[in-house]
Amino acid sequence: MNSSNMNSSNRNPQDLVDRYLQAVRFWLPASQKQELIAELSEDLHSQIDEKEAASGRPLNEDEVAAVLKQCGRPMMVASRFQPQAHLIGPALFPIYRFVLKMVLLWILMPVFVFIIGPVNVASAHNWTLAAARTLGDLWTGLFVAAGTITLVFAILERTQAQLALGTKWDPRALPPVRKPERKSSLARTVCDLVFGCFGLMWLLLVPSYPVLILGPAAVLLKGAPLWHTLYVPILVLSVAALMRSAVMLVRPQWTWFPPLSQLTIIACSLILLTLIINAAQTPGGSWHQFVVLADNASPSAGNLRVATVVNVSTLIGLVIWRVALYIAAVIQVWQLLRSVLKRDSSPQQAASLHLQ
Repeated sequence: MNSSNMNSSNRNPQDLVDRYLQAVRFWLPASQKQELIAELSEDLHSQIDEKEAASGRPLNEDEVAAVLKQCGRPMMVASRFQPQAHLIGPALFPIYRFVLKMVLLWILMPVFVFIIGPVNVASAHNWTLAAARTLGDLWTGLFVAAGTITLVFAILERTQAQLALGTKWDPRALPPVRKPERKSSLARTVCDLVFGCFGLMWLLLVPSYPVLILGPAAVLLKGAPLWHTLYVPILVLSVAALMRSAVMLVRPQWTWFPPLSQLTIIACSLILLTLIINAAQTPGGSWHQFVVLADNASPSAGNLRVATVVNVSTLIGLVIWRVALYIAAVIQVWQLLRSVLKRDSSPQQAASLHLQ
């Protein structure tokens, strides 16, 4: 028992306060985190200072834990700053909002954008109607999911299930304070911006100098008409990627922007690739050419063979690129999900912490 007391006394009580503030921060609205945490931190330190003045010595970990336990669970403390909801009470509202965001934004949206949507567009002859049908299905799915989650939490509210969030919790069981997330590398962002400028210049010169993309074959081949239709969307996507690097350079503190903007660019690239592949496919099941013989090239068997090889290689490359983008999209969604969950140790740990 003496050993336990010595261990409690030797630990840093301030670390326990920081862990408590971190847990409260997880449940607060993003726009009010800094202000409310500063206010709560001042109040906690004021209580600790008063007790230390009364006892004439610094408080040990057990005594600081008692102060935090008296303040209440982090989730309950955060709920006091939330707008009072009539259907979902303040005790359950932080969990309700968290679950709602997770299901709607990080599960349903990626599934529809990166799986259901591209599949519908790729398998339909009219991609506009397919996209509209996908948006309709997405809206229905979001509405049903939100209604189901709200109904479950309303039932929990009416059955007083939140009473299980009582006083049986230990502040010392809070997860450790996380290290600040490293911001985007300045050198990498500058390199992305420079290479993006060169890429945009290259793309602008390609129509006048096809040798930049076809190489020596430019004397025999030229781009098919479908590229004239899709050139502007490709150019816009390149400008968007360049603007992403510029924003990352100007606002490095926006840690949420790089993964979210990268996911957006991947999604736009998938849509553009689907349009290119669909534009090359004829209703009869054959394929339009990606390149054709140049105006001054003779339609000899050798030249036609070269055009065929380039067309087949281009089609295979586009399909492989689309598969790679699907994989990149899944990885990017997972990284975004992890960045959200890193606001606390994990959703399971946070739930167990507040429900034990």
